[in-house]
Amino acid sequence: MVEQGVLDIMYLNKNNSSSAASSPDKEKKNFDNLKISFTDDYPKKNAEILSGQYGINLLLVGLSLMLALSYSGSAVKEEHLLSLLISLMLLQITWMLWYIVRKGRQTCFVSEKDSDAGTSWLRGGLSLLALISLIMDAFRIGYYVGYKTCLSPAVGVYPVIHAVHTISQVHFLWFHVKDVIKTFETFARFGVIHAVFTNLLLWCNGVISEAKHFLDTHKRRLLDLGYTNITVGEEEPCCNCTTNTCSIFSHGLSYLYPFNIEYHIFVSVVLFVMWKNIGHTTEYQRNQNVVMRTNGLVAGPILGTIALASTIVVLVLYIIKVGDSAESRESAVTMFYCYGIVMLLFMCLAGSVGLLIFRSDNVPLDYSKNPSRKLDADLLFGTAIGSWLMSWCSILAVISIKSRPVYGWINFMYSLLVIIEKYIQNLFIIESLYRKQETSERDEVETIPEIYSVSAGSSLSLASSYNGIINRAFENQDKVCVSLETDQEVNNQGYSHTRSLPEGSISLHTRRLAKPSKRRRVLKNIAVFLFLCNISLWILPAFGCRPQFDNGIEEETFGYTIWTTIVTVAMPLNLFYRMHSVASLLDVFRKV
Repeated sequence: MVEQGVLDIMYLNKNNSSSAASSPDKEKKNFDNLKISFTDDYPKKNAEILSGQYGINLLLVGLSLMLALSYSGSAVKEEHLLSLLISLMLLQITWMLWYIVRKGRQTCFVSEKDSDAGTSWLRGGLSLLALISLIMDAFRIGYYVGYKTCLSPAVGVYPVIHAVHTISQVHFLWFHVKDVIKTFETFARFGVIHAVFTNLLLWCNGVISEAKHFLDTHKRRLLDLGYTNITVGEEEPCCNCTTNTCSIFSHGLSYLYPFNIEYHIFVSVVLFVMWKNIGHTTEYQRNQNVVMRTNGLVAGPILGTIALASTIVVLVLYIIKVGDSAESRESAVTMFYCYGIVMLLFMCLAGSVGLLIFRSDNVPLDYSKNPSRKLDADLLFGTAIGSWLMSWCSILAVISIKSRPVYGWINFMYSLLVIIEKYIQNLFIIESLYRKQETSERDEVETIPEIYSVSAGSSLSLASSYNGIINRAFENQDKVCVSLETDQEVNNQGYSHTRSLPEGSISLHTRRLAKPSKRRRVLKNIAVFLFLCNISLWILPAFGCRPQFDNGIEEETFGYTIWTTIVTVAMPLNLFYRMHSVASLLDVFRKV
């Protein structure tokens, strides 16, 4: 018994000593695992959340300054907001410069590319909007020079920094927006999301400035029509202009605001796609050079051009009539609603025909992961909410209002068609973007082959007879011959791989002339027509044609303050919806 007890004690001591010796190793191992999780896994799993929260708080800080600045008695001044925007733009320029320099030094590294992000036509459109933004910066500099004695230096520094920021950003978008970043991912996420929300803040600043300008214009119209108890804010500084061009710069800025606003919101969208691609592994995609053929385009461009021309006429007449008298204002509003009803009816009809064509075809949908395509669909639904809100408020106001103006039920029909048209157009665009590319067997193709034969003891000659030559173009008219250039593009190699032919004959060149089917021609015309119609419906509210402020129906139901707030929030979303639809419809045209 004693010996057994001694053995048990010795065993316990040995076990305790071994566990005590292994505890430091276990703690060291746990610390190493924790360190690895923070250095490796942590950024990959949480950097997106952390950078997203940083961007949202950055946006909220800027919005709080803008809201405080909208109150005339606030201690927050314009130079405070401009100083924040200048700092954010300088920080973004610094990050873009770092990225460009670091990537330029990695000469032997080939980065992945997202072919769907930042297409060439989109970058070209952004460059055009950026050019107009630079003109706007020049106007701001000229305006500051005229009133520099009573304006803060931040007002003069802001357009200079904004111009440098615009040029740097356009360069970055042209050469680096397709990059799928795989190094310094955490730092890159914060840099890209900082650029996204910096442009969002610049967009918000432009939206608020434009809304203030339209509200002041609306108040002046009401004063001219005999309304009282309306206060109009001071538009010009309290000092005299030292040049003769201050009024030109001031009025010119109001017409350039829409382009600057669209520029910043589109840049935010493109950079957001780049942010979503950071650290992701892109699926292999065949690099296809899509050629935008215009054969068969007749009805779409003609009807769209007529709609665009009539839009310009309506815009000019509306601006002239709406400020003259009460009778002319009623006629201007009635003219706008009649024009809008006709335009929306044709757009609904075109979108419905396009959906019927899609439904009659059995091409499956593509549900593969594509951040750019998913963002396009989300933005179409999200931005449509603004006009839907205004439309439902107008419908409710027409039904419940006691007075019956001439354009009351016309406003009802217009608002109802706005809801239906966006519903149909969203379905048409999204279904087109999510459809898989049709194979060549489904194309109606006319092939004109040029076949050369090489035989023993003869030189290269054009074969007048097809004896001994397998001409696959005439074996099956539905199949498409594969040319040398196409095979080389698919294989991405220095040599080409062709189909094997019988000995003694070689197919050197095949020329294919593709003739689009009737279904495709109809879809192309629909896409072009809707493209021009959306441009028309963007032009009207962007340049001052806003009957929501002038008809008086909604103000009588909701009150001036509430209705003005609704329109101020919803109108920028409506403008962005139209411009985003223009970009999406161009994608639809390319894919068709």
